[in-house]
Amino acid sequence: MGPPRSKKRRPTFRRLLKTSGVKLENKLKNRQLKQQNVAKKQRKEQKKLSQAVKDAAIRTPRPLETYRKRPEEEEDEEEFLETLPTDMMEDDDLQQMTAMARQASFITRDLSSCGPVHGGKKRSSEVVRGYEKVPRKMARMEEKEVIHLLPIKDKTGVIPQSVERVVKKQEEEEEEDAAAEEPEEEEEEENAEQREQLRVQKITQKKLLIAGLGSAIISDPVSNMKRVKELRGMLMESDPSVAVTVRKLVMVSLMEIFKDITPTYRIRPLTPAEKATKVKKETQQLREFEEGLVSQYKFYLEDLEQTVRDWKQKKKKRSQTVGFQSYRGLAEVAVRCLCELLLALPHFNFHNNIIVVLIPLMNDPAKKVSDMCCDAFRKLFQQDKQGGASLATVRVVSGLVKSLNYNVRPEVLRTLLSLRIKEVEMKKDIEATAPKKKFMNNKEKKKNLSRMQRKVLKFICIYYKEKKIKLTHTHTHTHTHTHTHTVLIVMSLPVSFAHLINLEFFDDLLNVLQNLIQSGDLTNRESLHCIQTVFTILSGQGDVLNIDPLTFYSQLYKMLLRLHAGVPNDDIIIVLRCLDAMLTRRRKQVTLQRAMAFVKRLSTLSLHVLPNASVGILASFPKCDFLLDNEVQGSGFYLPELDQPEHCNAQNTALWELHTLQRHFHPVVRQFASHLCQGAPSEGAGSLGAKLSRRCPVELFGDYSVRDMTFNPPVAPPSTKKKDRFSGGATLLDPELQRQVQSVLTAEDTQLDFTATHTPTQH
Repeated sequence: MGPPRSKKRRPTFRRLLKTSGVKLENKLKNRQLKQQNVAKKQRKEQKKLSQAVKDAAIRTPRPLETYRKRPEEEEDEEEFLETLPTDMMEDDDLQQMTAMARQASFITRDLSSCGPVHGGKKRSSEVVRGYEKVPRKMARMEEKEVIHLLPIKDKTGVIPQSVERVVKKQEEEEEEDAAAEEPEEEEEEENAEQREQLRVQKITQKKLLIAGLGSAIISDPVSNMKRVKELRGMLMESDPSVAVTVRKLVMVSLMEIFKDITPTYRIRPLTPAEKATKVKKETQQLREFEEGLVSQYKFYLEDLEQTVRDWKQKKKKRSQTVGFQSYRGLAEVAVRCLCELLLALPHFNFHNNIIVVLIPLMNDPAKKVSDMCCDAFRKLFQQDKQGGASLATVRVVSGLVKSLNYNVRPEVLRTLLSLRIKEVEMKKDIEATAPKKKFMNNKEKKKNLSRMQRKVLKFICIYYKEKKIKLTHTHTHTHTHTHTHTVLIVMSLPVSFAHLINLEFFDDLLNVLQNLIQSGDLTNRESLHCIQTVFTILSGQGDVLNIDPLTFYSQLYKMLLRLHAGVPNDDIIIVLRCLDAMLTRRRKQVTLQRAMAFVKRLSTLSLHVLPNASVGILASFPKCDFLLDNEVQGSGFYLPELDQPEHCNAQNTALWELHTLQRHFHPVVRQFASHLCQGAPSEGAGSLGAKLSRRCPVELFGDYSVRDMTFNPPVAPPSTKKKDRFSGGATLLDPELQRQVQSVLTAEDTQLDFTATHTPTQH
């Protein structure tokens, strides 16, 4: 009989899913050790029992030695026993003798041995040998199956061979275990359902409580400000089954409540003199409401910040009611509430504190958190008309970038493109060179306006002058904190404010961008952004500088052949913008050799890019009739592998790629190639239509994009018209050939004589 089964419940499948792999392995190991200990104890007990049986088997009972007596002696002994009185033994003595008679050691002792009664402890050598001869048996005997093998024959005779195999009863045990687990699983499922029902009931009660408190606060916020404190106290929910859900609901509810009851002005603290002054009852009640509102709003923001901080620092606060895995969900809700308050209450207290909390999260590795913060600040920039919030945000971003040693995500800098910066204070020398506008003097204004109109005009001028000075001052400070990070922004996207950079930074910026490109650490896209930034800078205030960026022309000329129809095809749009700034807008500063070199390399590039890129490249071609002629213009020959556009002798080649593009599968590419081959006429047969000629290369690149697997213009469906069939059977188009065929087919018994036309050659 096997060992008794353990009464401990085995873990169900639902419990096993909740435990980790390490915990599950530890549980299995502990269970195996317990089973081994129980089996060891049972083996010891069985061994003791078998030892007692063996001892009893060794000491086999021997009959008492009977001596032959004479019949007379036996009769005398019986008479003597009968004559003995029976009342000499008391009842206690009789019971003691009866008990001694029942003991095996008393009855089965060998009376013939001359040893003492307790001499069994020192057994004789024969007894020891007999004990050694007794075969050992395991306490737990397993069923074995005997397999007979082929016998072996030797000098003594035939020796049978056999092998024993243990018969395992795993299937029966598994069936028993499964039968025992079924009621346990049913009990677990019932308990889980009961716990879930209880949890749903608790959540429903909490929702009703939150709804009641929120309705009371919104209906009369002045009188029910204490309810806000009661609702905020639910952020400390201690019930583990509903703590996470309740805290999320309270966070969102308080956010909506503060958005509704917060006034449209900033609340300042009262001075001691104002507090000592006696006021009306309504004024005192309003002061208490404002003081309580600011206090509760501050505590609420601190709770949200602490939730985010606990998640970032991987700490478990407020007892163990909330697991660490749930802290991320709580932190995401807290960040969402902060972003909503950032946009809804930019005028209220602690707005700068919210900015300080959210800006580091823009660079967070969690994409969801980072996207929420970046979107919030992008919307804040777009709706900020006075510029105060934008200035505070840019200052904090500037400090963050410097503290991280400029190692930030591109999304952080891409957000700055939404800044509404239109005007900044320029240098006095630039303002002096600008043409001055002629304004009406006071005498002219007085002549044309009445007295009331002059007063209104004076008030309007003062108001707009102060507002413009304030906005310009704010934008200048914002721009001061932004232009220092221009180099970082160009690593991921074009610069929108490069034309506003001060002239004193131009030399340093050009040197930094040139070193970045020549270092080789940037990707093609980043290098193209750097080149575009350089020419964007030079297109603004840089026009007054006499700078020839030949190095950047060479870098772009070198990078053109790295582009193709694969992933880099999207970078063509940056190339088109660079070409517009380098060749079109600066056409007076570009030499003819440089322009022809770019045209030749661009025509080569148009052969191995997608159709939209080919259309954009062909649309950006400057007028260059020299490359349409095969005649050589000067000495030397064209060096296509040379990366110096000034010295590759592009004037000694021709645009043969245009003839290949005239057979392109895209109709717009064919139209542009034919237009350029005819000298780019503005009117006539080879001219472009108004739809193509009025659009810039960047717009054409987007119009004919095949990103969505669409073909523009759409492919015409196949025609349903049936093809013409020959009605006359096998008829040839040439009538003379048809006549000869008919004459041969109608001839009868015609024998072909090949010897008449072919005579064998004689050797």
